[in-house]
Amino acid sequence: MKIIVLGAGLVGNVIALDLAKNPNNRVTVADINQDILDDLSNKADIQTIYANLSNKEMIQDIIEEYDLVIGALPGFMGYETLRTVIEAEKNVVDISFFEEDPYSLDELAKEKGVTAIVDCGVAPGLSNLILGNVNSILDSTTNFLCYVGGLPQAREWPFEYKAPFSPIDVIEEYTRLARYVEEGEVVIKPALSEAELLEFPDIGTLEAFNTDGLRTLLRTMNIPNMKEKTMRYPGHIEKMRVLRETGFFDKEPIEINGKDIIPLELTSRLLFKSWKMEEGDKDLTVMRIIVEGSKEDQNIRYTYNMLDYYDEENKVISMARTTGYTCTAVASLIADGIFKDKGIIPPEIIGKNFEAFEAILEYLEERNVVINRTIEEI
Repeated sequence: MKIIVLGAGLVGNVIALDLAKNPNNRVTVADINQDILDDLSNKADIQTIYANLSNKEMIQDIIEEYDLVIGALPGFMGYETLRTVIEAEKNVVDISFFEEDPYSLDELAKEKGVTAIVDCGVAPGLSNLILGNVNSILDSTTNFLCYVGGLPQAREWPFEYKAPFSPIDVIEEYTRLARYVEEGEVVIKPALSEAELLEFPDIGTLEAFNTDGLRTLLRTMNIPNMKEKTMRYPGHIEKMRVLRETGFFDKEPIEINGKDIIPLELTSRLLFKSWKMEEGDKDLTVMRIIVEGSKEDQNIRYTYNMLDYYDEENKVISMARTTGYTCTAVASLIADGIFKDKGIIPPEIIGKNFEAFEAILEYLEERNVVINRTIEEI
């Protein structure tokens, strides 16, 4: 299969290399960073295209000859790129965390006969797959709770954080209103709200806060209580709240010495120095998912735990592994013809397909991304 990856960042890079391991795939990567493209082509049998992917016409031209498109661009570029790919009648798996509602493209995707898998990362993504699967097992589901965090192994002052993707996308988690479901009603709270402390073996104490990670689950899942929280090392919330409330994350320009400056762009540029993953930096990804419901009149709790570390052998950061390999696992389902539904397809829909779900878990385990599950009566 001829596959093109749009975006060669930390995650897009890993996606391309993983797909290229399959001799049945012919992989091409498009990006505006020629140095990254050169490095990729030296590592594997991967073709590269230097391209400005903010240009719709350029995307239309370069994807024309491919069977499958992987969207690995920053969130602010994701929605329009997805629309362009669907209009070109190309199947697509997308990991960009864009603000817009992907279901607004559902009718277009069905009209074009396109399979468009959205939010196909770790969370949203793998978390949705798990919920979709468990929800299809239970007679009724009452509670879904997802805790997830990507963290540096070394805690360095002042932020104790490194960003495996665009800092602007990270900042969106701190500014976008968080939606969750409580007793059947959608509740909207500020991001960074309702902090709580959790203990994890081998890590210690982490703090969790509300983020807008439910996304498509608000539409596809009729579950009375659902919430997603992002985790950081303790103290991070307060630092981000100070920046947010002071205006450092604002998108409206302010005038300084006769020049218009957008605070968010300046802040992102400054934070990039502290947050950038440098060569040799080691990270971890931790996720805990709790799903509760009933089966044959018995109340049951499913708990899924994942703790993934930087891959020392292959020099791959954990967040790129857990996000990228979830994406390539789903891409393989499409390539192998296991999943053929048309329209906008969030991962929870794939999770209902037991053959597909087990294939994804096996695919991840082959790459040492291990998810432990416990089931208990409550």
